[in-house]
Amino acid sequence: MLTKISLLIMRIGTGALLVVWGLVRVVGGAGTGLADKYYAGVGSNEMFQMIFGWGEVALGLLVLLGLFRKYTLVASALILVGGALPIWRHFLDPFGRYLHSEEAANILFFPSLTVAGAALALIALREHDTLALDNLFGKKDSD
Repeated sequence: MLTKISLLIMRIGTGALLVVWGLVRVVGGAGTGLADKYYAGVGSNEMFQMIFGWGEVALGLLVLLGLFRKYTLVASALILVGGALPIWRHFLDPFGRYLHSEEAANILFFPSLTVAGAALALIALREHDTLALDNLFGKKDSD
């Protein structure tokens, strides 16, 4: 039972994170600045941020509910792992002593490593996530 609850918590957490970040892009308008600062301007177009943000909200809700997991968990892992890759220096040097400046250091980036791992674990352990709506509706996630 602990495995089921742990996977449920990971799925709710990663799904909710996608919803929150999607809303930050759509409502908060911070996506353009983040793209410029951390992703070398890739995706900084406002229209792209709006479309990506709403897609991220929809994906996050599907992950949170455990629907279409064969596809949604992979898509969420692409976003969450892909988002963690450009900030790798913050994992290895969270205080900014060696790989970047102390001013650029942001300890709040460190949990992105855990979130990326959770997204991958949800894929690897998908068959054990029996509290997902896919399973409750009797639909196998491989359909």
